Amino acid sequence: MLRFYYRSRIWQARRSFFMRILVTGGAGFLGSHICEKLLARSDEVICVDNFFTGSRRNVHHLLSNPNFELIRHDVTFPLFLEADRIFNMACPASPIHYQHDPVQTTKTSVLGAINMLGMAKRLKIPILQASTSEIYGDPEVHPQDESYWGKVNPIGPRSCYDEGKRCAETLFFDYHRQHGIAIKVARIFNTYGPRMRPDDGRVVSNFIVQALRNEPITLYGDGSQSRSFCYVDDLVDGLIRLMDSPANVTGPLNLGRDEEFTVGELATIIKDITGSRSDIHLHPLPTDDPRQRRPDISAAKATLGWEPKTPLRLGLERTIAYFEAIMRNEETGNLAA
Repeated sequence: MLRFYYRSRIWQARRSFFMRILVTGGAGFLGSHICEKLLARSDEVICVDNFFTGSRRNVHHLLSNPNFELIRHDVTFPLFLEADRIFNMACPASPIHYQHDPVQTTKTSVLGAINMLGMAKRLKIPILQASTSEIYGDPEVHPQDESYWGKVNPIGPRSCYDEGKRCAETLFFDYHRQHGIAIKVARIFNTYGPRMRPDDGRVVSNFIVQALRNEPITLYGDGSQSRSFCYVDDLVDGLIRLMDSPANVTGPLNLGRDEEFTVGELATIIKDITGSRSDIHLHPLPTDDPRQRRPDISAAKATLGWEPKTPLRLGLERTIAYFEAIMRNEETGNLAA
């Protein structure tokens, strides 16, 4: 115990020389981009992931960086490390993955938040929670701003993710009020870009993979339900700006692109970029699937000076190029570890 005390005191003394940042879920889609961005500005990064949806391939290019450390760990169990900041990104984010093991999904959101908040409390450091637009459920207010409490089914097939994230937000604000923890809460809207998994079941990756294979594009509902799609580089910039913001900026803040497209329009754009011969096949809308989703980002604009810059078509072109390379490598067996 005494040894651990002295080690912590030594770490406190070293903090003024460099920034060491823990990213849970760091080998995932968003987490890997955060790790990359932080390393680019000379931070040290500890990437923690249990590789349920994350992939070593996402961070393979970072392993040779002496400022990068990769640890396999499940955040539902306590973790004892030293850091200056925490990005808590760990949790499956696509329905096909979070519904695969809904109990574990809830544990990841709730126990993961408790464990990371406990670390932040012990170290007296800021912590950012990756929350989600799913806390608004199938909204009755459009667009959604941060004052809206949402319309969520607490016992539906999506509730393991929706209610898990809502509980995590509760924990963050209770730790802030009760223990003075410096918190940041970001409500992330639909994000896309390179390093999405081809099999994650989200609309952008589904449409791209099907279009590239000239397979029928699976469109749920009549195509009129709308979403707002934010390119990953813009989203990560918003997350880092939020973490770097003054201590009194706790959020929650909506982060996403405030431009709305129907999923039918998205399918048409992807077909056009890929030159696909795919037909569009309509299927019933899944239970509790939101019909409209668009963020009001006026608070993020005013507080962080942030707004997305990447047009949808440009972001899709970059994402499609990534998927083309992935599929080509899968065909040739040339896969990174």
